[in-house]
Amino acid sequence: MAGWRWTKLRQMWRLVRESHEQPMAGRSRPFQGVGAEELGITFIGHSSFLLQIGGKRVLVDPVFSKRLIVMRRQRHPGLALAELPAVDVVLLSHAHMDHLNIASLRRVIRRSKRLTGRAPEVVVPWGVQDLVERLGFARVHAMEWWDQRTVQELRITMTPARHWGARMFSDTHRGFGGYVIAAGGHSVYHSGDTAYFDGFREVGRRLHPEVALLPIGAYFPDSYRAVHTSPEEALRAFLETGAEWMAPMHFGTFRLGREPMEEPPVRLLAEARRLGVADRVRVLDEGELMRLGARSEMPA
Repeated sequence: MAGWRWTKLRQMWRLVRESHEQPMAGRSRPFQGVGAEELGITFIGHSSFLLQIGGKRVLVDPVFSKRLIVMRRQRHPGLALAELPAVDVVLLSHAHMDHLNIASLRRVIRRSKRLTGRAPEVVVPWGVQDLVERLGFARVHAMEWWDQRTVQELRITMTPARHWGARMFSDTHRGFGGYVIAAGGHSVYHSGDTAYFDGFREVGRRLHPEVALLPIGAYFPDSYRAVHTSPEEALRAFLETGAEWMAPMHFGTFRLGREPMEEPPVRLLAEARRLGVADRVRVLDEGELMRLGARSEMPA
């Protein structure tokens, strides 16, 4: 076990060093709202999204910080916190620092309270409550796989994943997973971090998501695919969910794998073209809005 940890630390230090070699790219964009009957999906970067669904605003895995302790992000967040609208609900898929960022959560809470006088509610996997319960959220909801509850008029279901949830090396009691968020005739599946597994088909059978947000980065070396999906596996997962649209995540922002930073979306689109579904895959730039009206409409 000690040797495994030492190897992991050496790999991490190499990634940290490389993360500082180039200046950050990209830019933040102004926030774009959508109508109460529409679905809006704004890609912030990495696995962070702002969802506008059922007239509510939901942040998933919000990370706005420039650094994860010492690892620096490679691209600016697509939305600046100073322009973020008030948020109703925050969803956190697991406790890893590139998904649960304490500094970002504190700033999101302050921003929402400044705009409306109210803090958002937060949904976390089981065993993660202690990390967020003193940050100032209006309410903390802890869920297990296939739990379903209504939060701020949104129907939220926690879904299984093949990953792990420890914040540090030893606190392996913490849960992890993804979410399907449904309201106003729309539904969005955010898988969280996960390897490919048969749970994607079960998510589709039970919940029928309209849009699937799936991870495509940190898959090389091949051993990383024990907990992450390759672009080709993510596309397979998308098809198995039966979702109408896919937008990729978990690529391009943090240097977490050994594959070239620009490679994941290229491989994803090549596989989508090969399978004849490229018109259903939307690779969003940071800050770009995907807008859906009626379910039959093309995304704008």
